[in-house]
Amino acid sequence: MHIATIVRIWGFFSIGFSLTMLVPLAISLGYNDGEARHFVYAMGLIMLPGMLFWVVGRHNTDELATRDGFMVVALFWLGISMLAAWPFVLGAHLNFVDALFEAVSAVTTTGATVIVGLDDLPPSVLFYRQQLQWLGGMGMIVLAVAVLPMLGIGGMQLYRAEAPGPFKEEKMTPRLAQTARLVWMIYLAMTVANALAYWLAGMTPFDAISHSLSTVSTGGFSTHDASLGYFNSPTIEAIAIVFMLFGAINFSVHYLAWHNRSLAEYLRNTEVRTFLIFVLVITVIVGLILRTSGEYHTLPPSLRNATFEVVSVVTSTGFGTVDFSHWPTFLPTLLIFISFVGGCGGSTAGGMKVMRVHLLIRQGLREITRLIHPKAVVPVKIGGRVMDDRTMDAVWGFLSVYVATFVVLMLLMMFSGLDQVSAFSAIATCMNNLGPGLGRVASTFTDVSDMGKIIAVIAMLLGRLEIFTILVLLTPEFWR
Repeated sequence: MHIATIVRIWGFFSIGFSLTMLVPLAISLGYNDGEARHFVYAMGLIMLPGMLFWVVGRHNTDELATRDGFMVVALFWLGISMLAAWPFVLGAHLNFVDALFEAVSAVTTTGATVIVGLDDLPPSVLFYRQQLQWLGGMGMIVLAVAVLPMLGIGGMQLYRAEAPGPFKEEKMTPRLAQTARLVWMIYLAMTVANALAYWLAGMTPFDAISHSLSTVSTGGFSTHDASLGYFNSPTIEAIAIVFMLFGAINFSVHYLAWHNRSLAEYLRNTEVRTFLIFVLVITVIVGLILRTSGEYHTLPPSLRNATFEVVSVVTSTGFGTVDFSHWPTFLPTLLIFISFVGGCGGSTAGGMKVMRVHLLIRQGLREITRLIHPKAVVPVKIGGRVMDDRTMDAVWGFLSVYVATFVVLMLLMMFSGLDQVSAFSAIATCMNNLGPGLGRVASTFTDVSDMGKIIAVIAMLLGRLEIFTILVLLTPEFWR
């Protein structure tokens, strides 16, 4: 393992992250909200160790091995989460466990919170929460990969360890750095377009920019306790739906649509097509049940709220216009279950990813066919492409580890004091990076014990890094 290289990269990341504090610092000075000194302190706390690490490893130019990539990513997310907590300690006056929970929820784009009274927080602290989600949405490491060639360091191992989805080897362009830069250009363009749309729909410039950061990142943090329900605007909700869906679609498909100047690329892609059909079907089911159960007296409000909440949940954004935990019959549980599906691979969304679920269904159908025709050769195909055994093994391996991890964390959450429903939804919302849950965690995690919050932090990190990136560090083989 190349320790000096890892230390050098970690220093580079820390210095880069500390510089992002300049934005909330400028907002604090502009609004004169009294938080400027807190961001200066936090910047110093993050930059100084980063500079020290950079100096220690500055002369090392070794290439990263596979193990090094996993180590850098794991240390980065754990370390940055702890460092990112300090502005919440200083500015929002949270204890360190609550601040760590808020920071991890932000950088993993989970959107769960322990803060009550967002409308009364200083603007700079509010913006800092949104900014963390935006940086975590596409992955700060993928951003760094765009400039790693300038450091003389290969970035493929970082990209494979951090990028979401089952097909981590695929790139939009031959050069990884070019791919990362292209992804961030698309991400930035979507964010700007979203902010302009929100502003034209009636949001203030501050709210428009803040909410665009958490919409495109499918994070779900808001500057108001009532989330997007604060604005009570069908136009704003429609804009949010469009950009939540964009954030949950594979960014390589966005690139193809832009490169070929054709929206048909979205329908040509099997995963995107499956995702959109799934969202449509669930929306119709939820809307009809809301209408027939009497929750809403007419069909339009039933479909309006059903569409928003289904898109918000399945994309793992977590924005709210109503409290779906009080919806009738099985709807609250259904919404939690669809969060397990999540968005497309290569997107900012959480969950297990549509492609994995699609492959599991295809595999199940193949086994049924084999029962009828034992000697038949039935390959699993996606979009005319035959899936190799390595891919299928990886999907089944992910599912088994995901389920086992979920069960263990849920039992630990129950041990921390939550009831079964609250514990189940708490782990589901954290591992799927969703945000809202059911029971005691329907709106905030304020009432959860410190032990429960630490368990939730672990669940959020495991979900964001798709479990294996963290668990591989616990295997003896990794250290040999």
